[in-house]
Amino acid sequence: MSDSAGTKRRRNAPTVIIIEHSTLARTTVVKLLERELAGWTVIDLISTESLDRALGSEVRLIVLDLAGRGVESISLRDDLAAIAARFPEAPITLLSGTDDAIIARQALKMGIRGFFSTSLPVDIALAGLRLVLAGGTFFPQLMGAVTNGSIEHGPARNEAEKSLDDRTQYLAIAEFTPREADVLAELQCGCSNKVIAGKLNLSGHTVKMHLQHIMRKLQAQNRTEVVARLIQRAAGGPDVSPS
Repeated sequence: MSDSAGTKRRRNAPTVIIIEHSTLARTTVVKLLERELAGWTVIDLISTESLDRALGSEVRLIVLDLAGRGVESISLRDDLAAIAARFPEAPITLLSGTDDAIIARQALKMGIRGFFSTSLPVDIALAGLRLVLAGGTFFPQLMGAVTNGSIEHGPARNEAEKSLDDRTQYLAIAEFTPREADVLAELQCGCSNKVIAGKLNLSGHTVKMHLQHIMRKLQAQNRTEVVARLIQRAAGGPDVSPS
């Protein structure tokens, strides 16, 4: 539910804050998240000056529009400081109009948990969002064609080939399929298999299968270890195989 739509917020509901100056972009993101995160509260703000409106909410994620700014921008630093002062535990992701690998790399070093460009396919962006909610990071700009700040030029490809390659690349970065990312997000919230099945309209067997795939990919032995490994990766630490 969008705060600006005049609906009553549920203070105990998990909450996402969208900070975007453009009304069209902000409304589009809000509508998308309302559909994908059923039961969550979506609060949309024009700027960080209105952050106090969200105080008291269970904020799980903050999406901040980069608005063409560089990472060294004073205004961006001020926005990040304002967010950290009010919601120090909430992961922050940036929404950018460009696929700038240099900016993405700088953002990662600053502790930003996700970098979403407007060129991303919707289903891949949602998979990345779920990954961040599950404790991971999502920076597709730092993989594939961009290496050490330089672009590796290959044979020219048509748009269809490029689109397919990009989708494959983004999913490889997220490591999980969109459905696995959905299960991860619910798992991170502490939901049981039965609750996850009900929320995602899946059978209990299918949920168990997704969890087995997730644990295999993360070399984890149980649900708690899955979340711990994602948090470890988000912090930049090495993966440790279970003993």
